[in-house]
Amino acid sequence: MSEAAVAPPGGGATRGLTAQDLRGPDRLERALGLLALVMLGFILVALVRGMDEWARVPRVVWIHLATILVALVLTPVLLWRRRGDRRHRVYGYAWSAAMMLTALDSLFVHMGGPGRFSLIHVLSLFTLVMVPVLVLAARRHNAARHRRTVRGLIIGALLIAGFFTFPFNRLLGHWLFG
Repeated sequence: MSEAAVAPPGGGATRGLTAQDLRGPDRLERALGLLALVMLGFILVALVRGMDEWARVPRVVWIHLATILVALVLTPVLLWRRRGDRRHRVYGYAWSAAMMLTALDSLFVHMGGPGRFSLIHVLSLFTLVMVPVLVLAARRHNAARHRRTVRGLIIGALLIAGFFTFPFNRLLGHWLFG
């Protein structure tokens, strides 16, 4: 089936729904949702293990963690449930806002002191550009572009960036493995 809008079972056109939406999540979307839950689990375990050091963590890092936790919780919900309805839009805007705030906040989180950016900050810039592209594609009912952008953001800005929070003597890695 193509990515063109189709009528749902039982008649009545539903604007913006695609054949993929009617079939539900594909293999990649199921895997991305599962990986988001795994990442969420690792972060929660790291947070519990690092409780003794919470008072020394700067506020900017707590904001960063809070926004990324929102995005990680919403990722499987958005990928696994029905799309195109009001709830998907509300959750999608919340996910987009969490991703934007995470990316903005990350520009103030520095390993080597103020003003020192790492390669991971490139993903923040990528996110700041791509989230508006994602929202515009959805608003224009360009499901194929929206889906590609969502997948790219989840893989790059959520999972790859999240992976790099654990090694290299970073805070969550220290708490999880330290």
